[in-house]
Amino acid sequence: MPAISFQSVSKTYSSARSQTGPVVRALDDVSFDIQQGEFFGLLGPNGAGKTSLISILAGLSRASSGTVKVQGSDVVTDYASARRKLGVVPQELVFDPFFSVREALRIQSGYFGIKKNDDWIDELLVSLGLADKANANMRQLSGGMKRRVLVAQALVHKPQVIVLDEPTAGVDVELRQTLWQFIAKLNKQGSTVLLTTHYLEEAEALCSRIAMLKQGRMVALAQTSELLKAASSNVLRFKIDSELPRHLADQARITGRIVQFPAHSAHEIEQYLAAIREAGLVAEDVEIRKADLEDVFLDVMAEKAVEEPLELNLAGVAT
Repeated sequence: MPAISFQSVSKTYSSARSQTGPVVRALDDVSFDIQQGEFFGLLGPNGAGKTSLISILAGLSRASSGTVKVQGSDVVTDYASARRKLGVVPQELVFDPFFSVREALRIQSGYFGIKKNDDWIDELLVSLGLADKANANMRQLSGGMKRRVLVAQALVHKPQVIVLDEPTAGVDVELRQTLWQFIAKLNKQGSTVLLTTHYLEEAEALCSRIAMLKQGRMVALAQTSELLKAASSNVLRFKIDSELPRHLADQARITGRIVQFPAHSAHEIEQYLAAIREAGLVAEDVEIRKADLEDVFLDVMAEKAVEEPLELNLAGVAT
């Protein structure tokens, strides 16, 4: 039995001005399963449908069609059971300003009928670096500390399925390391983790399998290792102080001084470097690296149309 099952999930919205206006399709027939104990990544650009899918999973929104189950419990017809099995860390910072951190976690425990939960609360506080803030009022916490409390609230009832929706957006390196160490520990103990993030290096390091959404449709579903193997090129990377000529800039990914070209062969690399020299420019810190998940993601998103999601080496994995 899958930990999470999305089957033919679609979500449409009518125009805000008129019920007869144009229909916005946030999700279009999305289907995939997440197996027990997986660390699964859900990726896509802004507006791809990730948050809509998670909102349906968490019971905050209803699908226009299709079914969603958490360990066999339908999120609509068996919502109480589904929500007990699920812990969700939302993107937004949501907190009650009238309680301390410990009080907030005790109240959250009460929502699930859990009494005398202080031992687990103490473990969460220590594991997430909140022990010295246990009696602090929520209003006194920094944004990073509030996000740690959100993680603790999602885990306070010991859910078997953990959903992390952009959990490290805008937070410092220390929190990221603390969070991932703790979540990785829970995953090794059998918890299933669903992660959405725009930090693709996190997804590459943590997720064993990845789905990608684009305009509400699933355009890729594969083991992370297979996605990386499918990358058709290496990457030529260097720094430059001047602007590239237009014909080169159109082929490059440029971030400040850093320029990156997809390179399929040594001959192609030499052609790029020769073109840079001919333009009177000097490339610094030249390196050739393997394509990473960000390169794969950009390639997949650049496809104008995908009839079927990319699926690679999925023998034995339900999709």
